[in-house]
Amino acid sequence: MTQTTAGTSTTGSSASVPDTGAGASGALSGLRQDLFTGAFAARPLPPLPEAGPSSVLRRLPSGIRQGLRWTPHWLLGAGAALAFLGMTPGAVGGGPQETLFLLSMCLLLAVPLVLVLSRPVGAFWISLVAFVATSLIGGDPPWEGGMGPLCHLIVMVVVVLRTRPRTAPEMWLLTVGPIAVLSALTHAVGSLSFFTLFSAVVLVAAAAGRAWREERRHLVETETVTAHERARRTLLEERAVIARELHDVVAHHMSVIAIQAEAAPFRVKDTPPELAGAFTTIRENAVAALTELRRILGLVRAEGAEGFHGDPEAPQPTLSDLGTLLEGVREAGLETEAVITGAPRTFPQGVELSAYRLVQEALSNAVRHSPGARARVELSYVLGGLGLRVVNDGPRRPVAPSPGSGHGLLGMRERVQLLGGEMTAGATEDGGFEVAAFLPAAPDAPSPALGGTREREGGSAALGGGKTTQGEGNAAWGEGAA
Repeated sequence: MTQTTAGTSTTGSSASVPDTGAGASGALSGLRQDLFTGAFAARPLPPLPEAGPSSVLRRLPSGIRQGLRWTPHWLLGAGAALAFLGMTPGAVGGGPQETLFLLSMCLLLAVPLVLVLSRPVGAFWISLVAFVATSLIGGDPPWEGGMGPLCHLIVMVVVVLRTRPRTAPEMWLLTVGPIAVLSALTHAVGSLSFFTLFSAVVLVAAAAGRAWREERRHLVETETVTAHERARRTLLEERAVIARELHDVVAHHMSVIAIQAEAAPFRVKDTPPELAGAFTTIRENAVAALTELRRILGLVRAEGAEGFHGDPEAPQPTLSDLGTLLEGVREAGLETEAVITGAPRTFPQGVELSAYRLVQEALSNAVRHSPGARARVELSYVLGGLGLRVVNDGPRRPVAPSPGSGHGLLGMRERVQLLGGEMTAGATEDGGFEVAAFLPAAPDAPSPALGGTREREGGSAALGGGKTTQGEGNAAWGEGAA
């Protein structure tokens, strides 16, 4: 029993030794990497970043703003000059050799304040050598009174701020070691002990500031990457929604092709075999295309239909359904007015679907972000396509936090780019928002749902409420769809 206990104790003791050795080895490796490897390598300090758009510095002239970007360089350069000039009077007055030596030591103390801007670790070593050398000189040197220790402390603080937090204890230990030896030899415990304690407090504060800055920079980078990934995911989701919607449009046309190709031979008496074979080939290709479309739709619907607008099995909306959309928006509390310019007509189904979704998203944003506001929807039927504009004024009630992802405009731009159109969106002067887009397309036929010939002949008619307005080629929705 006793032997087992002893063996266990010996094993545990031997197991703890490698851990201590590994920690010491890691500390020495970090010290070598921080203060020895490439100690005099050039690491110039860049100027401060440009002032942001909301900064008060933007009010200053451009030359002054550019000069302020070099503030750390000016401060350290001025500090080095003042330190040298402050120690110079005490260095002169003796013999030539003594004066030259003292001036050299003063210069050696001041130069690292400038050198730390380009070679921070090398400046620390030069400052450390100068600090130890000047501490060995007895009598009444020109750096007496704290100028030498102050210069060395400033250099260490700048090195910590420019490199990494762990250099603070490393430099402090390298500085305290010679100080302890000097204290034992010269019995000057008071001033050196004060410097040891004061420098420890200052370096800890500098290391904490550097660590906080690194953590903040890492947080900003993480948030930036997260925002990019969120935008990319939203873009892919919106593209999947568009693909699901356009599938119905393409599938409808392919189905018509297949049916007409199958029925065409029976409409012609004594159909030539070559013609019947051609129609059969057309039908087979159309059916094959429909099969491939269903497979693709299965892929984009693999994650479900959570991003789909409404019922996935329902027919896709067109511009003729805008009246119903406006009624729903009015019931949600958004006072909406809609105006048509030009002769209403039918466009390809993809164009009408995209136009409907643009208006739907713009009005949804107005309901969420401008409660109690008024909105205006404008449709312009022109020769080359369809122009639309949705504008709302500022909110009249407090805006509640919106749980949305904030990428509705991204999906709108995707729809417009898919059709080769153009879109602009931005805030208005009265605090509202405006979305304008143009969708190029060739019209299919006049649209009876939007007025047709009656609109062109009768001028402007309201699509609800039973009232008419004067004008030519201009139709406005009132309380519902005609």
